Amino acid sequence: MARMLPLVVLVVALASPAAAVNPDEVLDDPALEARARELSLELRCLVCQNQSIDDSNAELARDLRLLVRERLVAGDSDEDVIDYVVSRYGEFVLLTPRFSAQTLLLWGAPMLLMLAGIVVMVINARGRAQAVTASAQGLSEAEQAELAKVLEDRDRQG
Repeated sequence: MARMLPLVVLVVALASPAAAVNPDEVLDDPALEARARELSLELRCLVCQNQSIDDSNAELARDLRLLVRERLVAGDSDEDVIDYVVSRYGEFVLLTPRFSAQTLLLWGAPMLLMLAGIVVMVINARGRAQAVTASAQGLSEAEQAELAKVLEDRDRQG
């Protein structure tokens, strides 16, 4: 087990995301730099698609990181910076899209699918109950009593 520890540490170190921010991009003001890093985590690299600009080594991601820092140094609020980047690159640049009429289906689809699944399960359960009832009507009284006993046992167990 002790021999495995260095290997485990290496795998964990390689698996953790590495920030692509270059030293020449870092702002002197730690508070502004922290805001820039937070904003960079919210913005998608348009080259890498599912990476934030903070994690991407692409040239466009670097340009966007610099743009975010320029806007913060100019005195923009976080929301102003996001709005500015969205105005230039569109909503797709946001890793987490905003809720709007255009993204309603995106946000509502999981709920609609869950609701549809529940409806299908209810209809399926009712159909099974009706099938059991219909098949029980052709049974003798002894068979119906046995079936009722089996169904009661099943209901009690689960």
